[in-house]
Amino acid sequence: MSRILVTGVDGFTGRHLTALLAEQGHEVVGISHSAITVPVGGLTASHTCDLTDAQALKNIVAMVRPEKVVHLAAIAFVSHGIVEDIYRINIVGTRNLLEAISAAGGAEAVLLASSANIYGNRVSGAINEAAIPDPVNDYAVSKLAMEFVARLYQDRLPIIIARPFNYTGAGQATNFVIPKIVDHVRRKVVTIELGNLDVARDFSDVRDVVLAYSALLAEPEAIGQIINICSGQPHSLLEVISMIKSISGLDFEVTVNPTFVRQNEVKMLWGDRSKIEHMTGQRPAYTFYDTLEWMLGSGPLDR
Repeated sequence: MSRILVTGVDGFTGRHLTALLAEQGHEVVGISHSAITVPVGGLTASHTCDLTDAQALKNIVAMVRPEKVVHLAAIAFVSHGIVEDIYRINIVGTRNLLEAISAAGGAEAVLLASSANIYGNRVSGAINEAAIPDPVNDYAVSKLAMEFVARLYQDRLPIIIARPFNYTGAGQATNFVIPKIVDHVRRKVVTIELGNLDVARDFSDVRDVVLAYSALLAEPEAIGQIINICSGQPHSLLEVISMIKSISGLDFEVTVNPTFVRQNEVKMLWGDRSKIEHMTGQRPAYTFYDTLEWMLGSGPLDR
């Protein structure tokens, strides 16, 4: 079993990944941006650090000496209001981490969470890892730049770049669209304001995403590779709304608020998952309907 350092350990993905890795017998040490106020299950130890503080980060990595690293910490909300934060954390913060790992003597595997947003707008067909990136927002640009920063360290560190498509699950913040709808339904709100409805996404369950991360960490063939993390199936937002209505038994009206509509919205994002299946044998354990049932609670809601 390994000592694994997870950045962003107290975030949505970090909490699910930590629980899984601990269940598998690993020692998980976390880094969070601020003091953890809600305990993270399975966490052995944690450190507070701003990733833009290069020296503090070096000190932590040198002390922990992780055998493997999963870098999740990032500004992950596309509409985050402070553009400078997106670039500073996602690019400079990642470089600082890679420099700290290198200075501490390296690791057996370093998994960086990038994003399928780097692919941009694709009108048809599943996107594989060979697709030419075409980022259309600052978040996507920052993640693609992060991948290029990683290239500077590829001769020193065993880097794996994961490109997760959209994913969700219990515990995700309500500024993301699926948790927002679920939260409204749980509160029995009969009208929900959303942005673009004419979009389709490849939604995965966060439990499948962390299973994929774990599988990649254990797979030597993944070193030096870029790998999609996705379900391989697109769902339109209107289809998702219909499923939520079916599961909850609650009817509600959806209205489009023009202030929520992004002009550079990615219309279609659908992934090809053949590479990870061939490499690790890992396949999704949950359908998107399963995910929505988990988030809503099984059975109709009391009206």
